[in-house]
Amino acid sequence: MMSNRTPHLRRAAAAASVAALGAGVLVIVPTAAQAAPDGTGLVINEVFGGGGNSGAPFTNDFVELYNPTGAEISLEGLSLDYKSAAGGSGGTVALQGSVAAGGYFLVQMAAGAGAGVALPTADQVGTATMSATNGRVFLYSGDGASIPTSGNIAGADGLIDMIGFGSAASFEGAAAPSLSNTTSASRTDAIDTDNNGTDFTAGTPTPTNSKGETSAPTEPGEPEESETPVDPGQTVKISEVQGTGETSPLNGKTVTVQGVVTADYRDGGFNGFTMQDPTGDPNDGASDAIFIYGNSARAEIGQSVEVTGVVSEYQGITEITPTAVTALTESLGEVTPITSWAGLETDAGKLAHQSELVQFTDAFTVTDNYDANYYGSFGLAYGENTLRQPTEVADPHDADAIKAVEDANAAALILLDDGRSTNFNSASNKGTPLSYLTPENPVTVGSAVTFNQPFVLDYRYGAWQLEPTLPITGAGTEHVSFSDVRADNAAPQEVGGDITIATFNVLNYFPTTAAEFVDSGLGTCTTYNDRAGTPIGANSCNPNGPRGAATTESFDRQEAKIVNAITTSGASIISLEEIENSIHYNKDRDFAVSTLVDALNEVEGAGTWDFVKSPAEVPSDEDVIRNAFIYRPADVQLVGDSQILIDDPAFGNAREPLVQAFAAADVEEPTAEDAFLVATNHFKSKGCGSDDGTGQGNSNPDRVAQANALVSFVDEISTESGIDSVFLAGDFNAYTAEDPIVVLTDAGYIDLNAELNDGEPTYNYDGLDGSLDHVLANEAALELVSGVDVWQINGQEQVGFEYSRYNYNATILYDDSVYRASDHNPIIVGLDLVADEEPTEPEPAVEWQRGEVYDEGDVVTYHGATFVAQWWTTDKPGTSPWGSWMEQGASVACVAGQETEWTASQVYTGGEHVAYKGDVYEAQWWSRNEVPKKPHGAWTKLGSC
Repeated sequence: MMSNRTPHLRRAAAAASVAALGAGVLVIVPTAAQAAPDGTGLVINEVFGGGGNSGAPFTNDFVELYNPTGAEISLEGLSLDYKSAAGGSGGTVALQGSVAAGGYFLVQMAAGAGAGVALPTADQVGTATMSATNGRVFLYSGDGASIPTSGNIAGADGLIDMIGFGSAASFEGAAAPSLSNTTSASRTDAIDTDNNGTDFTAGTPTPTNSKGETSAPTEPGEPEESETPVDPGQTVKISEVQGTGETSPLNGKTVTVQGVVTADYRDGGFNGFTMQDPTGDPNDGASDAIFIYGNSARAEIGQSVEVTGVVSEYQGITEITPTAVTALTESLGEVTPITSWAGLETDAGKLAHQSELVQFTDAFTVTDNYDANYYGSFGLAYGENTLRQPTEVADPHDADAIKAVEDANAAALILLDDGRSTNFNSASNKGTPLSYLTPENPVTVGSAVTFNQPFVLDYRYGAWQLEPTLPITGAGTEHVSFSDVRADNAAPQEVGGDITIATFNVLNYFPTTAAEFVDSGLGTCTTYNDRAGTPIGANSCNPNGPRGAATTESFDRQEAKIVNAITTSGASIISLEEIENSIHYNKDRDFAVSTLVDALNEVEGAGTWDFVKSPAEVPSDEDVIRNAFIYRPADVQLVGDSQILIDDPAFGNAREPLVQAFAAADVEEPTAEDAFLVATNHFKSKGCGSDDGTGQGNSNPDRVAQANALVSFVDEISTESGIDSVFLAGDFNAYTAEDPIVVLTDAGYIDLNAELNDGEPTYNYDGLDGSLDHVLANEAALELVSGVDVWQINGQEQVGFEYSRYNYNATILYDDSVYRASDHNPIIVGLDLVADEEPTEPEPAVEWQRGEVYDEGDVVTYHGATFVAQWWTTDKPGTSPWGSWMEQGASVACVAGQETEWTASQVYTGGEHVAYKGDVYEAQWWSRNEVPKKPHGAWTKLGSC
């Protein structure tokens, strides 16, 4: 969102150009470009990387240059280079021509999947596929070889200008805000202070070419005219002002309209109000509501008013700037909100109701919350499900199938905004509490939405959205409420089995902090800081520096959430991804995983957890993050040593797979038949590398090669060890229908989440759910599987709850709970390792005999009751509820079936059902000699007998 509402720089520049032309004709020799933070040289004026993505206003990415000087500037010898946030070049453009004084130069980059409209005719075309959220654009002279690629690079030799946005590893001064499919980074009034963080703001993309054009050329035709000529100030219906096209037929004319005030935005930055004609025809294709903008646009909600002013179009919304606002003495009636989504699925359908009140009774679901801690906005999906990544559910090579998913997503999406233009992450607004988000109102992806009051169907920042009728303060539950999806995810769902295996990306778990890296003399770091300036996360640490917490205090916050999540998971074996490879910091390679195990054992007790030691031989050139295993020795034991793929060229840009054999802990001297193999994986990310044009992100061919190498590697280990059962686990950076996963399934592996668990998502990107993480099993391993769950604690949680956003805003969302311990959800798989035993008839109870010695488990009867010995004893049964004998309760018929009667001496450990005085109870924890009806005790009442 834009943080304020002022005429765009290019409007003022165009006026200046016209004035200059009117003064005479000048012949100007182009000057050479050079770096000029004082505003006397060529600058990157706007960048947009969301082209063609879901909800994007334009089909292509673009970079816009601007010449703020009074002389033409030559582009000879200059190049424009796009790099991903932390990776290499995504494409370079050798610029040609020149940029006129006070003029623009538009460079069109790659197209996305097809959303949006065409750009204005570009002055030059490049091929770079830019990230919608985080990246870097360099404008330089020469070959650019000497320009640094990390940290603050303002003033570097050969650098004319540069912008780093989002999580960019390099920037001028500080990075500009993270962007989205609907926002660009635009320079404010051509100011260049060599600080991207203050020079650029995120807002609606507004590309301008050298001709001053801001939209694609259209076929010539007759302009839309009002059916009835309008005299200045003539009273017309709002629908006549709106018309049925994208531009008002009365654009630029002075009109008078009447309506009821439905929303008041005098506060929050919109600076106006919305009014609607309650007598309008909802089916005539023209909206009956309009936005009234300006310092004179003041009225109270519910008032009937008459407004006179000039009609204009501003970034897709029709508005009137009033010269007069008059309250009417007689009411015009009440406005009835639209309650159904039917008819609003298309842009045309929404345009016909622009600025009208809606209060949907249909089901809506939160599908995107990433921007909520920046702009107070969310993505909502019509229906009871989130939107899905197209390649999660459709073959990437089937264009029709992919388009069907994209079209369905577009038809279901609407944004929910907060009625403000506030950027909560700007320095001036960090002290302003967030809209909607509070610790008690997490607004998780997947939450059901209930509209408690009407909203305005609005078009701002290049997208359709719902605006509350007053700016949101706090949780805003009086306007809209969200269901609690956390309650069902406090712990994983039951997956059965004797043991469980899990995969967990631990979000750059680095015990080596940025501060330690610098203090140890290993290199330099820039950091992400909180609103007080305190370092929180590592930004760019070189060479090969840490990627996690900036300080020990910040690391402790990160570790607390991860430890809580792992202990709550109940897993026996965890495949870890994105954990520090400590060998890079002059430490033992296993230092980080050992640190995590120590933290777990401090919580659960010494010896509860252990880690798989590194192989004797490891790859010669490893990443700073690696894969690892931790496990519970009480549940499983290691069979042999771990093995890692050595120096395979397929993994030159990713983490090599690590394989370990396990067996149940109670198996003595396990053989190959008792064991199973688990491979932990972390394939190349989608963020950088080459794009093969298949819609599967960057580096898809690399991930395909990695999948093939993995299959060969585990096949070799399986053959050599004789262990048939194989599991492949980890973060494959590939959605379920994408090529790398197809390689694995074609090799005979079954994607357990997809086949047995309805494909629950492990990740949410750009408002679309999908699974980048997988656990796959071959046929032999599949026979062991008892159940699968994706534990929804991370991917659908708002990023503000993460340790890395601690104290970024006055609303502190962080706590040490399991929620947002990472950005990927763990997958948990239950395994049945022990074959079911044939049931045996119990030994008949014998009458207790005085002087007889009884061992643990012996069963006796005494005075008509049955008792079981807890330990060696000669005691008489029934003498004490704390003694060596446990009385066995009789069977009682209840509503839900047979239950066992409670006895005082029986030991209950949690989960048992008993009958007591006509009611059924469940034990919540260990209990003995505690009456079920005791308040606040160990028992919870379930029902009656």
